[in-house]
Amino acid sequence: MILLPGLLFILWGEPARCLAEGGGFDFYGEIRQYAVATNMVYVATEEKLYQLNHDLTLVRSVTQRGIIESGEHVYDAQFHRVTETDHWNTAFRVNVLLPFVENATLISCGVIDRGCGVCELLDLEDISSVLHRELFVVGPQRRNSSASVGFLVNVEKTRTETETYILTAIQKDKKNPEKIHCPSSETMNLHNTNNNQVGLIFSYSGDGYNTINAVDDVEFVDGFQLGSIIYLFSNLPKSNTVRLIWLEGKTSKIQTIRSLRGATLSISDGGGGSRLEASSVVPGGPPVLWSGVFSVDGGRTNTELVLFDISPDLTGEKDKDPDFCTKSSCTDRITPQPKTLKPKKVLFRQNYMTSVLAVRQKTWLVFFIGTGDGQLIKLAVDKNYHTTCPRVLYRANDDRKVLPKMHLDPVDHKHVYVPFQKQIKRVAVSNCSTYTNVQDCWSAQDPYCVWCGSKRSCTFEDDCQDSDWLSIPDDSQQKMISHKVVKDNTGQITLTIQTHVTAGSEALANFACQFSTSSSQLCIMNNAPPQFPQCTCILTNSILPADGMHVTVMIRLGKTRLTEELKLTNCDDITGPPTSVLCRQCIEAGCGWNINHCSWANQGERNDSLCQKLDSGMNISRPEISSITPSVISFYGKNHAVLSGLNLHDVTRVRLQADMDCTPQESPVWSNTGESLTFHIPSADNKGVVKVCVVLPDGSCHGSTTITYRSSPSCTDFTPDTSWISGKREITVTGSHLDFVEGVVHNHAPDEVRSPKSINSQNLTYDTPAAKTNGVFMSHVSLKVANQTLACSPTIIYHPDPEFISFTAVRTGDNVRVTIQKKADKLNMKMTEIEVWGFLDEKQYRCIMEKLESSNNTDSFTCEIPKQPDAKFQKLLIKFGDKTVTLGPPSLVHQVMLILRILLIPCVIFVLVIICRWQKKLTDEMNNH
Repeated sequence: MILLPGLLFILWGEPARCLAEGGGFDFYGEIRQYAVATNMVYVATEEKLYQLNHDLTLVRSVTQRGIIESGEHVYDAQFHRVTETDHWNTAFRVNVLLPFVENATLISCGVIDRGCGVCELLDLEDISSVLHRELFVVGPQRRNSSASVGFLVNVEKTRTETETYILTAIQKDKKNPEKIHCPSSETMNLHNTNNNQVGLIFSYSGDGYNTINAVDDVEFVDGFQLGSIIYLFSNLPKSNTVRLIWLEGKTSKIQTIRSLRGATLSISDGGGGSRLEASSVVPGGPPVLWSGVFSVDGGRTNTELVLFDISPDLTGEKDKDPDFCTKSSCTDRITPQPKTLKPKKVLFRQNYMTSVLAVRQKTWLVFFIGTGDGQLIKLAVDKNYHTTCPRVLYRANDDRKVLPKMHLDPVDHKHVYVPFQKQIKRVAVSNCSTYTNVQDCWSAQDPYCVWCGSKRSCTFEDDCQDSDWLSIPDDSQQKMISHKVVKDNTGQITLTIQTHVTAGSEALANFACQFSTSSSQLCIMNNAPPQFPQCTCILTNSILPADGMHVTVMIRLGKTRLTEELKLTNCDDITGPPTSVLCRQCIEAGCGWNINHCSWANQGERNDSLCQKLDSGMNISRPEISSITPSVISFYGKNHAVLSGLNLHDVTRVRLQADMDCTPQESPVWSNTGESLTFHIPSADNKGVVKVCVVLPDGSCHGSTTITYRSSPSCTDFTPDTSWISGKREITVTGSHLDFVEGVVHNHAPDEVRSPKSINSQNLTYDTPAAKTNGVFMSHVSLKVANQTLACSPTIIYHPDPEFISFTAVRTGDNVRVTIQKKADKLNMKMTEIEVWGFLDEKQYRCIMEKLESSNNTDSFTCEIPKQPDAKFQKLLIKFGDKTVTLGPPSLVHQVMLILRILLIPCVIFVLVIICRWQKKLTDEMNNH
């Protein structure tokens, strides 16, 4: 072992890459590992190791390049870092990156080219300071191993003594074995973290055989420790199952390993058929709640966020798992099947989920979900595991995948680190300030936001200087204020107001309600005082007017005032056929629905879902949807979409429902034939699939189909990247999602939208617009998508129209060969871009293009007119783009000048030869003298 105390390998090369726009950091090379400590973020890429502040500003970076000096064996080699400009022959690829905060060190382990493993102990405050380095394999030996995990665990040796080890769980793939010349680790290992432990630092030897092996191939997803229990999650590809391993971190390495117990996580009745993509433990407990992103379709498209209770079952026998064992060989064992854990709740379904982070905020659970198409989605879940409407916190324009592990900012706890392939974004957990009034602040259903009475703004709770605030309740509610009307046996009517909020102590101390109506005194004199969260009013009159009574309720919570306008109606007077319309009218009036009629609230149900089961009562044929064109669009929406089906005559709107907990969007119908209708698909906050139905006049929605929102189009290249002034040059645009583009616009002709000529997801062709100005200039290009205009980064350079100088026609066999001279320019015109006709005796003959040749000052186009014996054409008609030019034969003057040019060449050569000979003769005479 080589102790290198105090060695500085700081090689301050390029200052990382750059601080990305909107709170992020761009890196050179792909991210291999990243970790978060108390106030720092550490990122290992293919090229560098970075140390960043918690706000992602750069502290320092060091290169991962170095020199390997060979030893007698490959595992005897020595690795040394070099400067950015020095010669290097290997690179350090980090597979394990662990901040050891209690020890003030950063553990960095990985592999090197032409060698085995390297482990370094770095100063946590200054990663350029190497405290220790040695060649030792900790973690996987492959350069790319995304199915292995490593984390620190504590083992309680005694009540007062705890040892910290590195637990590595390594992907085992028998089809692709690791480097055979290197020391091999087992499936699960416990490595030392200091030289005082038995076997010295990084060793996994100690008090006996302390590793775990797997029966078949295994892919690890995540792992962590809570209290003394260690949790490990893995996929078993052969059986297509997800496994959970429990270990007890007690006494010693070997006792920890031998405490092996396990369970199978199943989201289906069969116990298999799913794959774990990412996971996050829910803080707090017991019970130990854990969330996992599962793919359920065999691929990674159809994904679900599932909540489990993974509290350890320590009653079963140790080391009796059918898939893992603590022996050197796991064969010839009789083991029982592990217990199966079922989900508490499927929280969310969304395509391409790749990452999840769970946070507890008061009584709510908040899940931050990363997707394969570049989104960060926030999902709030109440104490009853009811979800609110998902909110998109960040949305990339392209399909950048969010990597599987996200972290919360350890300093302010108000930002999430979202890792991409070459970038980490720092995204705020909430946008409270965007809600400008108390109703909007509450309607956001965001556990992070409160309405601050003293500031009269929506803020984080710790930004409200006093306790005069209110926010959402512990359970999900549809309305901030609800009411019900009750009638007792004596005929007395009571109006009850319920406020669905939580409030700070100062707001609660100043809770009051006031009822008023325009006609007379509403409540009796000895009405009960308000008791948060309720106010009651016993009406002075037990008979309500036939047309109802308008009531204003004013509620005070600290400095915040809430007002609710109600219309009280005699519940017994709400009569008619038991339709969904009547049911909703009944419940909205504060009454209750009792089987098939409206009654007082204390005599019926007040659940709006009852109304959805009732018939509309309208004599209308039920509409059916067969298709929507297009059904896959960008998140900017689409104008003039066509919905086809049957019985569409009475449809008034098209409803789009992204999630059952979200308010749907509705789009009016523009034209309707009964079998098809036109409507505009609105823009969406997030990418994904939405359900579509058509709305009838009674508000009922029928039919079912889907629309898929995807990323916006982007353009990366133009071919060619020039155009002539007269326009109509065909340009091919290269990019992504170009099939969503409706038109192309140039900034010099903003009112002229050019429609695509041909289009697919990666390529689009269109003709350029003409320009009114002459000379050379740069034209900026934008893509028209629905009601948005998206700028392209490349530009088109406009040049003057091509200038054709002359032509010659020569008879070759039965055909006439025509050669056209064009002045050289920067248009790079292809022969496929021009069409040529020859005129002879007032007849027109098509000239078929054959080749294009270029010299210094001219371009020569050659074409042939077939089966034409006469070569004496009076003129040529040349068409390019939207312009046609006529080119005549060379005039007599031009012909004479051409002959003179030809004769001038030998004359010039002759004169130069005479001058050279005269100069040589003169030199010889001077030398003789």
